[in-house]
Amino acid sequence: MQKFNPAFSGSDVKKYILKKNLKKDLPASIVVFLVALPLCLGIALASGAPLFAGLITGIIGGIVVASCSGSQLSVSGPAAGLTVIVLGAITSLGNYQTFLLAVVLAGVFQLILGLVKAGTIGNYFPSSVIEGMLAAIGLILILKQLPHALGVDTDFTGDEGFFQQDHENTFSAITAAISHFSLAAVVISLLSIAILLIWPKFPKLAVVPAPLLVVTLGILGTLFFAGTDHPLRADQMVKIPVVNGFSEFAGLFTMPDFSQLANKNVYIVALTIAIVASLETLLSIEAVDKIDPIKRVTPTNRELIAQGIGNITSGMVGGLPMTSVIVRSSANVNAGGRTKMSAIFHGTWLLLSLLFIPGLINMIPLSCLAAILLVTGYKLTRISLFKHMYHKGWDQFVPFVITVVAVLFTDLLKGVAVGMLVSIFYLLRTNMRNPFFYRISNEGDKKNIRIKLAEEVSFLNKAAIQVVLTNIPKETNVIIDGSNARYIDPDVLETIYNYKHNAYTKGIIVTLENIEKHYSVPKLNIKVEEDINKL
Repeated sequence: MQKFNPAFSGSDVKKYILKKNLKKDLPASIVVFLVALPLCLGIALASGAPLFAGLITGIIGGIVVASCSGSQLSVSGPAAGLTVIVLGAITSLGNYQTFLLAVVLAGVFQLILGLVKAGTIGNYFPSSVIEGMLAAIGLILILKQLPHALGVDTDFTGDEGFFQQDHENTFSAITAAISHFSLAAVVISLLSIAILLIWPKFPKLAVVPAPLLVVTLGILGTLFFAGTDHPLRADQMVKIPVVNGFSEFAGLFTMPDFSQLANKNVYIVALTIAIVASLETLLSIEAVDKIDPIKRVTPTNRELIAQGIGNITSGMVGGLPMTSVIVRSSANVNAGGRTKMSAIFHGTWLLLSLLFIPGLINMIPLSCLAAILLVTGYKLTRISLFKHMYHKGWDQFVPFVITVVAVLFTDLLKGVAVGMLVSIFYLLRTNMRNPFFYRISNEGDKKNIRIKLAEEVSFLNKAAIQVVLTNIPKETNVIIDGSNARYIDPDVLETIYNYKHNAYTKGIIVTLENIEKHYSVPKLNIKVEEDINKL
């Protein structure tokens, strides 16, 4: 085994790291490829776009975005959260070429957001909400893949919302699937799950990736059941376009219609896509960083720039808008991916499969791919996570659970928004309860009360301070100490000064220490950030 030599040059170090991680990134990339393939096709179908558009978006998300991104584990591609927006935009703009122009402009807007450092908004999402989002995604994966594991694959759209395009919801789709299951699909999915759970327990055998074994088993199962009374149907298999030669492949690309640059509706669609895609990306990046075994932190502004480049490229060649996708990213982490090479390889496999082995890929049953996602979902929403969040206290557990439920019954962005509101409620509740500290002492018949204000006293603390001051008994000496306060809201200052002015009627003597007449809002220390960026 080669040992690292500190005397190596920078290029030698990169080669050493690449070689060291390749044995993990390469198998992980195959897993991500197998997960991404049906989702790219399904999301394109749900969006009302050509199936090729979904594949080309996955290829660009893997090769282009991963190359530009600072994230080592994130995987980008067409996102289920954008399907409704895309479907409506294609309809409202009149044709697909005009929609592609909106995708290009959305990428330009994301570039601008990255350059003005708007990526820091992702740092304001509480960990309880992010953990809840991850657990909800895990549950969604399990619930959404159950029908496909049972062989009901006529609507494999990759739709993660509660209400589906076929007018079913998550639970009604499962109920319908149970009564129409396919014996071949059930056998293949059960065997696949067993392999995924048992195979990694044998280290010597685990040299062969379990998902690769599952796919091989799926193809063999397809051939086996073809000769029985329970063969798999065409709609229970992966479907990718079959192209004969490079010229036919090149003919699948579509260019945007730049003659619509004056169309204001294009800019409205572009801005909508840019905002929603950026939010989904930042949420996914935050979630992926949390499950990264090495705990690396992704530069969010660089990620927005990478996503902008990806969407510009995708729109120029006929692809869909993309985001960093938590399903593919978590599959990458769980498969043992270590660097961005895993995402780049996955994009390469998508391209090569489209060019050279479409027939073989079309023999893979969707039930074995569903098994891979079922196990991934289980790892994201394990019971130990719920126990861990419960032991952290109600202020963490309640937002966590509500985020899980909200995402499960709505969609990713709405669910996270509900979780954020609950987290803000607990934040305000804590803030209102801690605006000051006080100490009571006696001097003869008189009581002395010293109220020491906190570092930040906002208008939200006004009610709590008002209640305390109102309940101070007569004939008391009150000292209000603002020596620790960097900022006191004008409403609170008015309450304090009014109380001092009127307290003498109750025989209360009020002394103000280190409290100014006016406070300016504290400015962020921008110089610190600038100094760090120079390092």
